Amino acid sequence: MTLGRITVDGGEIHYETAGAGSPVVLLHLGVLGMAIWDREFEQLAAEHTVVRYDARNHGQSSTATGPWSHHDDLRRLLDELGIERATLVGESLGARTSIDFALTWPDRVDRLLLGAPGASGMIHHDPFILDQLQRMISAQSVDEAVEAQLRMWVDGPNRTPEQVDPELRAFCRRIKTDTLARHMRGWGIQPVEVGALDRMAELTMPITVVLGELDSSDIHDVVDRITRDAPRAELVTLPDTGHAVNLEQPDRFAEILRAVIPSGR
Repeated sequence: MTLGRITVDGGEIHYETAGAGSPVVLLHLGVLGMAIWDREFEQLAAEHTVVRYDARNHGQSSTATGPWSHHDDLRRLLDELGIERATLVGESLGARTSIDFALTWPDRVDRLLLGAPGASGMIHHDPFILDQLQRMISAQSVDEAVEAQLRMWVDGPNRTPEQVDPELRAFCRRIKTDTLARHMRGWGIQPVEVGALDRMAELTMPITVVLGELDSSDIHDVVDRITRDAPRAELVTLPDTGHAVNLEQPDRFAEILRAVIPSGR
């Protein structure tokens, strides 16, 4: 296992890599970090070169200070590691970044596994999400902002906090608190994106989309767009599951990984 940092415009990206074989990159949900992939990182390293990293404005990577893009940070990381082509496993923000990367450099992507995908160009319409976003914006403390984040992207619009595994909530609370405490000032600088929502038909590589049945209507809408327009997209729906699909259903997600990503040796 190797820990490292690479220089990008205006900052640094913190990453970890392990194993040998065909490359797989793990991209985390927003306001969380690469620790969400502990289980999958170990699983994949047995047969693949696996990479995970903290996106800018997250974890041990830099806070944004000027123009930047998630997908170009990913390109610079792959270039630094000498990886020409990889499978991308992204969840939420990580899926959003994976899609932008695949549209910009399609010859560098073997396949996509997209959990609870966002997409650049999407607009939130779900009333619950809009209400929680406003609560986050008007929060008077990090704790208040974190609670709005948990309500949006851990509980979701179809569950109360009491209906969610308390250990899952506590794990996400710890990472989200660290993320916002470290990087809140960088969240006002919006990344450059490619407007992917209307370009899904350009994604010609194999795509597996994993959707939690209890996720917001906004994520359901993005999934509908991907599976309708991308010619090689397939959908796996997880019942009684919210937005953080790999954390809520680790065993089922491991099965999907094994089915989707062939042996890398």
